[in-house]
Amino acid sequence: MGDVRAIGGLWRWRRNPLRRATDLTEAWVALAALVLIAVAAPVTGVLVGTTAQDSLQRSAREQQHERHLVTATVVRRLGGAPVETDPDTSAVGDAHSRVLADWPAPGGGHRRGPALAKLGSPHPGDRFALWTDRHGRVTTRPLDSPRRPRTPYWRAWAPRCSRRAWSNAGGG
Repeated sequence: MGDVRAIGGLWRWRRNPLRRATDLTEAWVALAALVLIAVAAPVTGVLVGTTAQDSLQRSAREQQHERHLVTATVVRRLGGAPVETDPDTSAVGDAHSRVLADWPAPGGGHRRGPALAKLGSPHPGDRFALWTDRHGRVTTRPLDSPRRPRTPYWRAWAPRCSRRAWSNAGGG
């Protein structure tokens, strides 16, 4: 009898003249909510995370395929206010200058336009790396493609969780 009292809510399923139909309905709703929280929420999280990871991987592959690193040549320095750089790709002390540059275009031609060069003091004829798209327009560098884990998430975490539960229970 002590075991039944320890698990609150089981009295709703027992045969009892004081149990109402609403008590039984409430118990089933509570059980369904518990199952949804314990099972459906993590499964949904894994599915959403996997979908987001696949989308990121696809986007990174497309950018790596469409963007090309070319060598540009400084024609002249452009005046104006310093350009804000991408915080993900530059360090605090990186020197960037706005320049007019020439670079090779797809199909053998050349393009000319403003670009941001990682040169402290650019001079005509200096060379620097520049990312362009498939049309030869200046763009940002492509996303890095993070490696996909070789082991499914549940296989990687299950042994750790079971070991921790076993040691917390005094089994090891």
